[in-house]
Amino acid sequence: MNIGMIGLGRMGANMAQRLTGGGHQVVGFDPKPDARKALESKGAHSADSLAALVAALHAPRALWLMVPAGDITDSTLKQLLPLLAPGDTVIDGGNSNYKDTMRRAQTFAAQQIHYIDCGTSGGVWGLAEGYSLMIGGEAAAVERMRPIFETLAPAKDQGWGRVGPVGSGHFTKMIHNGIEYGMMQAYAEGFSILRHKQEFALDLHEVAEIWRYGSVVRSWLLDLTAAALAKNPSMTGIAPYVADSGEGRWTVDEAIDLNVPAPVITQSLIERLRSRDNDSYSDKLLSAMRNEFGGHPIKSE
Repeated sequence: MNIGMIGLGRMGANMAQRLTGGGHQVVGFDPKPDARKALESKGAHSADSLAALVAALHAPRALWLMVPAGDITDSTLKQLLPLLAPGDTVIDGGNSNYKDTMRRAQTFAAQQIHYIDCGTSGGVWGLAEGYSLMIGGEAAAVERMRPIFETLAPAKDQGWGRVGPVGSGHFTKMIHNGIEYGMMQAYAEGFSILRHKQEFALDLHEVAEIWRYGSVVRSWLLDLTAAALAKNPSMTGIAPYVADSGEGRWTVDEAIDLNVPAPVITQSLIERLRSRDNDSYSDKLLSAMRNEFGGHPIKSE
């Protein structure tokens, strides 16, 4: 199958490489010349503009976007739309907000262009292990793209599927990432408690390896945690700053809108925000309050 890949960051380039290895013809575009050159070294072709990319594809065209959510996606789609023709298909494989996806799909549908949203999980391991693909869109349009999804997934019949209409793929991926927040927070807190029990001098990597087999808390995330602990058990050189890319916030917003209690996911998001406050005013004020009502000592900086 002839596929256009837009966005050749690490994940986009890995997906293009997996598609090429699966026998598909891939043409990629990225504004960075080095990214295009790297793609060519992996057996794919590149184009130096969106217009050149579209021209290099056979009609009806299939184009896969792997660009950051938000304005960059909107800008790219605005440039892409006039270059396409009825019957073409655009797949957004990034982490777009599902509400943006539904809006964009309406714009493309007005031009008789199919729009598919594909929540994509797998990170840097997807090239070797395959990607988990949560797909939203018209059933017939998704079926036409089946060869692409079968190649990117861990197996032809595993790890991918159409979950519903346009927007449902990104919605499902959003909730997936919210769950991920909670799981990560639970592992982090548990291992922190283990580390603070200094009288036992626990080997945290050994504990993680034990839990990886037979335990009810075993998971791929635990596998990755074990690998991180093997490399750096004391987390030396790592700042206690945890970023977020938006999906956790959107999940919490959605839970509130739907009147669904989600305390674990919400608290895990709050903990990420807290990690960025190196000079916590709220903590200082709490200390001052304790001093005011109870005369408790204040620790100076």
